[in-house]
Amino acid sequence: MDLGQYASIAETPSTNDPTQHRVVVVGGGAGGLHLASKLGHAFGRKGPVSVTLLDKSRIHVWKPLLHEVAAGSFDSETDAVELIAHAKLRHYRYRIGEMIGLNRAKRQIYVAPTDDDAGRRVIPPRVLGYDTLVIAVGSLSNDFGTPGVMEHAITLDTLDQAVRFNRRMMDACLRANAQYEPLRPGQLHCAIVGAGATGVELAAELHKSMRDLASYNLDNIDFDKLIKIELIEAGPRILLALPERLAAATADLLRRLNITIRTGTPVTSVNADGVTLQSGEFVPAELIVWAAGIKAPEFLRDLDGLEADKLNRLIVKPTLQTLSDDNIFAIGDCANCVPEGSDKPLPPRAQTAQQQADFMVKAVKSRLNGKAVPIFRFHDRGSLVALSDYKTFGVIFGGFRLEGLIAKLAYRSLHQQHLLALYGFGKFILLSLAALISRRAEPRIKLH
Repeated sequence: MDLGQYASIAETPSTNDPTQHRVVVVGGGAGGLHLASKLGHAFGRKGPVSVTLLDKSRIHVWKPLLHEVAAGSFDSETDAVELIAHAKLRHYRYRIGEMIGLNRAKRQIYVAPTDDDAGRRVIPPRVLGYDTLVIAVGSLSNDFGTPGVMEHAITLDTLDQAVRFNRRMMDACLRANAQYEPLRPGQLHCAIVGAGATGVELAAELHKSMRDLASYNLDNIDFDKLIKIELIEAGPRILLALPERLAAATADLLRRLNITIRTGTPVTSVNADGVTLQSGEFVPAELIVWAAGIKAPEFLRDLDGLEADKLNRLIVKPTLQTLSDDNIFAIGDCANCVPEGSDKPLPPRAQTAQQQADFMVKAVKSRLNGKAVPIFRFHDRGSLVALSDYKTFGVIFGGFRLEGLIAKLAYRSLHQQHLLALYGFGKFILLSLAALISRRAEPRIKLH
């Protein structure tokens, strides 16, 4: 991409006060929005720090819930965070756009133009200046070069993709219910490639929501007999990043739900009618989800000399500062952070991003006071896997096992803690009460 045009673009002012320390947060995901919200609340609009959040989306949905959006059990239209309104509430500046380049010498980032659905220019290319830059752009699905993935499978990296899958699922059910001829091979079948947390939770959520959907007068087909969900994993077991006993309990429940699990089974290609396995077997499927791995966005690979790993993640010090520029930090899935005393990067989980966001508030205060940035310490609070309404499994605090209602409440509390950090206590209570009341009058799943 030619970035030469940005040399002549005047820097967009992020503050009218030249004495303010300019913090720019790129990415409004679990870590980036959490950080912008806490910094804005801590310093206010007229404090010593000016906080700007840059994101190409105008709304935020907590990424661990995207599989519920895809299955229709979470309505993003009522539960999403409107970033423009949230910025006003929490005293930071929100700018719509996508970062595509960086000039470290001038402390500037390059922002791509924004067009509407008809291709008309809404916002021109811009240049934003910073004193502290925090890159929190998250991760994308990694297709590992597998032919046909981008053309025929849906990933769950963004809200738009989750909504697109939900519409495709709805159309598949309506089509099958209305047709007179027998279902063709693969019709109403779903192949989920990748059995990490996203793939596993999606499989259980789809099993529940597609049967709920059948109760809304879709009674011309036997959903219990005709719907088939296949979970395909190249590794030796599902949930490789989680403890083996947690994975074993999860696999046992999925099999009791008649969800087919294939492990040690790489997918070599994807087409419109299904997936081909390394063995040569073809698995027919009308719905295909790719959840087989992650990588950071491509633009990080060559970002004005910043060091990145093979997954495009920026390599950072234990202070979360990039190796070659102490003014630039990276947090969340796009950061390769190896804690002191370890030889493995931190896992790409929401709790990692949120803990790093909390740390960054301290880091900004240290920089503001001319002190050294402290070392980030990660505290593993455990892992939870929610299999829709069927069961929730978890391992917390170094090995204490949870399951059933207590585990489900713990899982739901993670999203509530995220909302509490975004809104503060008073607003959080009002929103929680409103959601509790409205859901009693809504269908169990999203029907449009």
